[in-house]
Amino acid sequence: MSGTTYRDAGVDIDAAERMIDLIKPSVDSTQRPEQIGGIGGFSGLFRVPSKYREPVLSAGTDGVGTKLLVAIAAKRHRTVGIDLVAMCVNDVLVCGAEPLFFLDYYATGHLGPEEGAEVVSGIAEGCRRAGCALLGGETAELPGLYRTGEYDLAGMAVGVVERSEIIDGSLVRPGDALLGIASTGLHSNGYSLTRKVLLEKAGLRLDAKIPELGRTLADELLEPTAIYVKPVLSLMKKVRVKAMAHITGGGFVDNIPRTLPDGLGVSIRRGSWPVPPVFGLIEKLGQVSSVEMNRTFNLGIGMTLVVSQSELDEALGHLTAQGLRSWPIGKVIETGASPERVRPE
Repeated sequence: MSGTTYRDAGVDIDAAERMIDLIKPSVDSTQRPEQIGGIGGFSGLFRVPSKYREPVLSAGTDGVGTKLLVAIAAKRHRTVGIDLVAMCVNDVLVCGAEPLFFLDYYATGHLGPEEGAEVVSGIAEGCRRAGCALLGGETAELPGLYRTGEYDLAGMAVGVVERSEIIDGSLVRPGDALLGIASTGLHSNGYSLTRKVLLEKAGLRLDAKIPELGRTLADELLEPTAIYVKPVLSLMKKVRVKAMAHITGGGFVDNIPRTLPDGLGVSIRRGSWPVPPVFGLIEKLGQVSSVEMNRTFNLGIGMTLVVSQSELDEALGHLTAQGLRSWPIGKVIETGASPERVRPE
């Protein structure tokens, strides 16, 4: 009589090996010259680029949140891999760092090699967009912790910045311009509220074409998060970027003040950029207050930059040439000891 096997317990080692074979081309496509070795080791090796005189490492970690439930329901798994990279590398970028490499963690109840390879192909695409190497990762089959068909993602990015060029907000002054760069929609924040309103309360179907959106709900909700790395790093060679904020959960209110010195805030001109229609749809169908919208979503601005007024036009022009839409959306103001650091203009 044969004994109980690991596969009997729900873990298929052969499926994991099959997935590694499937993802190897995607992983190889992200290699950078500083990378030592390839997929299969117990750790990834990476040289610090020689162009940095006094390199400082920047690291960030994040996930995709309940946007994964939309991907699982729609059976579309590639774009959330791009989201995973975007959420990490955009954070690393905020201090002025160039992302060097990325690590991912993919956990599931039952490993389907093809589905897992689809997720990793999206992660590799995100790494190519950010110019970083997919240095390694972990695939975990965890029956009992996740149900069949469910999975979770986490990632970590590591970047490098010259010590003398760290962007920490210390150069920000009252009167500086606040520039907003367009998001691609919801990005990867607010999906618990979005699902509650659009799928549960309003009963919309993911495959339904929504007139206000001009496409299916699944297409809208699974639009991947913008990766700002290459255009912004390019911009930093042209103008002095004094502060940056990645607009994620918490919106303007929570994210912009994190990048400014004490006593300074921003005034924001509502109406100075077009708000994507998905936000209006959520607000209307869920009767969501403007305060709640502002604290939950990016409302069409995925990243903000602070530059001198004298360099604003050059910054806007450069971002346009890099394929990004951007607008002057406000300015830096003195707030003193007031806790209200983001105000309408």
